[in-house]
Amino acid sequence: MSNVATLPLPARLQPDRAGFGELRAELHGRAGDQDLIDVWANLPYAERRLVLKSAGLKEDATQHISAFAKPARDAIRAAIHRMSDYASGLKDQLRNRTQHPSAELASHARQALAEGNTKAALHWLALIEKGVA
Repeated sequence: MSNVATLPLPARLQPDRAGFGELRAELHGRAGDQDLIDVWANLPYAERRLVLKSAGLKEDATQHISAFAKPARDAIRAAIHRMSDYASGLKDQLRNRTQHPSAELASHARQALAEGNTKAALHWLALIEKGVA
């Protein structure tokens, strides 16, 4: 049993004096919010208000982002991400939207009217009204 080595004692942690550890963590967190600082600085006042409302906050939209507490900054970041995702989804929907099926029938009806062929124009309009396309 002489081969057993004793483990070193863990370093004794000093108690946090006057909350400096918490302040240090807060300052590090704020430095990590650089992207949020840039976004917030470039948002117009009305959009800031909208973001705050979406985040469920009642803070003043004219404040610098560093004036907000960490939970408020996290809520603002989450609201911006939600709004950004929603806007991206709308853009994708608009980009992928195809022409309405009756548009081609309407173009045939316009062409028939331009040629003076009212019978053909009425035929195309009847198809549109029936909802064939």
